Amino acid sequence: MTKIAFCFPGQGSIEAGMGRDIAEAVPSAMDVYTRGSAASGLDLEHLCFHGNADDLVDTAVQQPALVATSLAVLAAVRARGIEPDYVVGHSVGEFAAIAAAGSMTIEEALTLVRERGIAMAEAAAMHPGSMAAILGLEDEVVETLCRKILGVWPANYNCPGQIVVSGENDAVDECCERAQEEGARRAVKLKVSGAFHSPLVARAADRLRPAIERVNFKEPLSPFMSTVTARVESAQRMGPLLVDQLTAPVRFTQAATELMKDGVRTFVEVGPGNVLSGLLKRIDRSVKAVSVSSSATARAATRRRRSQPSSADAPCRRTSRVPRTRSASSKRPASRTSSSTTPASHATACSRACPTTTGAR
Repeated sequence: MTKIAFCFPGQGSIEAGMGRDIAEAVPSAMDVYTRGSAASGLDLEHLCFHGNADDLVDTAVQQPALVATSLAVLAAVRARGIEPDYVVGHSVGEFAAIAAAGSMTIEEALTLVRERGIAMAEAAAMHPGSMAAILGLEDEVVETLCRKILGVWPANYNCPGQIVVSGENDAVDECCERAQEEGARRAVKLKVSGAFHSPLVARAADRLRPAIERVNFKEPLSPFMSTVTARVESAQRMGPLLVDQLTAPVRFTQAATELMKDGVRTFVEVGPGNVLSGLLKRIDRSVKAVSVSSSATARAATRRRRSQPSSADAPCRRTSRVPRTRSASSKRPASRTSSSTTPASHATACSRACPTTTGAR
């Protein structure tokens, strides 16, 4: 069977009532919310199942709610016998990806994400900035503009022809103007509260570092593809990378491309929304991209997975690993919203501003 990667979305991919039906249907999914609530100090079950848009605006609340929902959906997918060959996450989704790999517990992931959200909100308030999506230019052209303009940096490589920049307000505005002069199809300011994935939020990294250093990351059961380095990384590197990602660009295009080079042809977006699925199809239209956020989509993903041909049907192709299933004897540990006051996922924010380029809602 072809290789499969589980992809975990970034902040902003939220929905009212997210995770409720899957938690009610799958006890192990509900257990994620129970454990995550105790770890984060938030009533995640109430926030996700019954909260409205206003309840999830605060980034310190939205990030734990998103990661808890992604891990709950993961539990439901695993209950149907599907395991990944790789895991990858977009921005805060990397915390879910690392937990999915077995390198940290649900409790550790939700504790860190809660701290991350608070740290990001504080850093954005201290050093105001903005972000913008540049559409229709080669990455190298945008990178050159950022080198020429003081105070703006590449922040997010979403897919070919779509890169996000981040920095001081005037510098971002100038970059948008210069990009249009270079022939950009559009340059769109994003509704975010700060210059995330840039040096302007270095204070957030400083605050998060001690909490991350207290976690003993274990070697991953499924290889972890970092969107900071676009390489498969070991447990030893996970902590430093989770700190670095706050000020480093999200290299989703590069990370996805490397996974495809290693034989991944099926990507399962585990959690609310379908932003990453849209980006993946723009990176390579030939791959399968499946969004799983409910019981119905989990069942559909299982049917699609089982219907795929095995490597025996194509003897000239490299044999892919059969997905692992858990057993009792296994040794393994066991309406979308946006706001100008919350640092939504830059991929998500781009999809709202530029739906024709991402294919997302």
